[in-house]
Amino acid sequence: MERKYTIEDIAELAGVSRGTVSRVLNQHPSVSDDTRQKVLGIMERLNYRPNFSARHMRTDSSNMVGFGLLTDEVITTPYAVDIIRGAQEALWKQGKVMLVVNAGYDKQMTEASLEVLLERRVEGIIYAAMYHRPIEIPPPTSQVPVVLVNCFSPDRAYASVVPDEVAGGYAATKHLLTRGHRRIGFINLGETVNKVPPPLPASQGRLKGYQQALAEFGVAFDEDLLRYTPQTPHDNYRLAYDLMSQPNPPTALFCGNDRTALAAYGALSALGLRVPDDVAVVGFDNQMDIAQGVYPALTTVQLPHYAMGKWAVEYLLSAKQGMIEPCQHMIDCPLVERESV
Repeated sequence: MERKYTIEDIAELAGVSRGTVSRVLNQHPSVSDDTRQKVLGIMERLNYRPNFSARHMRTDSSNMVGFGLLTDEVITTPYAVDIIRGAQEALWKQGKVMLVVNAGYDKQMTEASLEVLLERRVEGIIYAAMYHRPIEIPPPTSQVPVVLVNCFSPDRAYASVVPDEVAGGYAATKHLLTRGHRRIGFINLGETVNKVPPPLPASQGRLKGYQQALAEFGVAFDEDLLRYTPQTPHDNYRLAYDLMSQPNPPTALFCGNDRTALAAYGALSALGLRVPDDVAVVGFDNQMDIAQGVYPALTTVQLPHYAMGKWAVEYLLSAKQGMIEPCQHMIDCPLVERESV
C-alpha cells in the first residue's frame, strides 16, 4: 500500500516547521519564494495531498464556494450549463474550487442540499435556475452571502443577476426592422390561459422589447402577428405554419427560443419558403447545436449564461470583503448575426 505522507513528514524533509508548511498550503505571503518552492517540490515528489477536513476545521473555511442548483436542468441543458462554466473559471482564477449540488425542484431536497454546502463551510452560495423566474429562498442560506443567477427573490432581499430580456427582444426586432422588414411575426414563450399571457419574465420582457423596437420605427403593433407557444415541437411548427398561412403573412419571424426557430424552419420549408430569401428568422438563446446546425445558420440572441455565472462569483468575492447592499443586476443579451436574416 502506498504510504500517506503527513504535514509533519513534509516539514521534516524540507527542514522547516509544521507552521511553515501550513502557510505554504494557505498561500501566506510571509513565506520566502525559495522556501515555498522547496516545500512544494517535496509535496509534488511525494504526491502529497492536504487533509481537506482538517484544513477547513482549522481555518473555518473549505476554500470552496457552493453552487446550489435549483433544477437539474442547469446541468443537462446545453446552454444553461454555461452558468457553471462561467462561475467555475472565475473562481479558479482566485485559487478556489466549487461544489456543485443538483437540488432538483423538490423543496426538501433543496433545503438539505443547502445544509450540506453550509456544513462544508462554503464561503458563499450561488443559487441558479435553468430559466428566468422568481424563486423563494430557504432559510438556511442566511448564514453566508448569497447571489441568485437567472432568478430573483420577489422581495429583492438577495443579490441577483438576470438577462436583460427587454434589450434582447429589442435587439432582435430592431435587426429585422433595419433590414427592411415591417411585418414581423413573434412566437413568444408560454401558454395563454383564457387569452391571458403567462407571467414569465422572459416572455414579458421580450415582448416589451419587440414593441419598443416597432414603436421606434413607427410600425404599429399587430396582435395578429403574435403567438404564444407551450414549446412542444408540434406547437412550434403549428404556430409558425399558422402565421405564414395568413392572407398577409409576415416577412420575418422572431422566435422566443432557438427550438422554436428550428420548428419554424420546418414549417417554412413545408410551405415552399426559403430562409432568408423569402422569410427571415431570428431566434433566442444561441443554443449552438441548433444555431450552427441549421442551414442557413441562425441569427439569434445570446442568453448571457457564462457572463452571469462569472458575475455571481465576482459579487460573492466582493461581498466577502465587507457588507454590501444586495445588487439587482441585469446583463445584456447581444445579437449574434449569422445567415438567416
